[in-house]
Amino acid sequence: MTGHSPGYLVVEGPIGVGKTSLARRLAEAFDTGMLLEQPEENPFLERFYASRRHYALPTQLFFLFQRARQIQSLKQRDLFAGSTVADFLLEKDAMFARVNLDDDELRLYEQVYTQMSLEMPRPDMVIYLQAPADVLLERINRRGVAYERRMERDYLQQLVDSYTRFFHHYTASPLLVVNAAEINIVDNDADFQSLLSYIRKIRSGRHFFNPLATAS
Repeated sequence: MTGHSPGYLVVEGPIGVGKTSLARRLAEAFDTGMLLEQPEENPFLERFYASRRHYALPTQLFFLFQRARQIQSLKQRDLFAGSTVADFLLEKDAMFARVNLDDDELRLYEQVYTQMSLEMPRPDMVIYLQAPADVLLERINRRGVAYERRMERDYLQQLVDSYTRFFHHYTASPLLVVNAAEINIVDNDADFQSLLSYIRKIRSGRHFFNPLATAS
């Protein structure tokens, strides 16, 4: 199924909430290109989950450089001139840095970020997927990535709280906040079509999508 694309659409939310899966399904529905995080390419990520304190900075910097390469590649091909669905917002990098880095590391990270002068096009819409830490933990365990199972609930709660604060103040683009705890917008077609219909109506402002769960 295809339909009118909202342009540059970003799906965001904490790990385990389903943002990549939803981004893929939206890209298929709108017949657009995709810009996806590639965590499997980060050689520090598995070590980060084993020892967050020791590997936070290289993990963070690798993701920053990776996203810079992705952005540059897309700009060179002018893909942002068309329609793209992404599963990350560049600004969230700094949010993760504040959660994971100590003061000296954070200052170094901010210097690198500033020197890189990264510029992403402003999204035409951001979809923020929300779910409690316990739901995220269950989904992470269910998807079976071995090193992710080392993730502590307290760390997930920190991320949930950081995302909540970040999007409470977010005004750069139209924002759709989705309660993803009770519905299955990836595998349940009724839930997905309901969300898709809602997305097509949004032109500006802040919106909340909190439907009743349908039977799977």
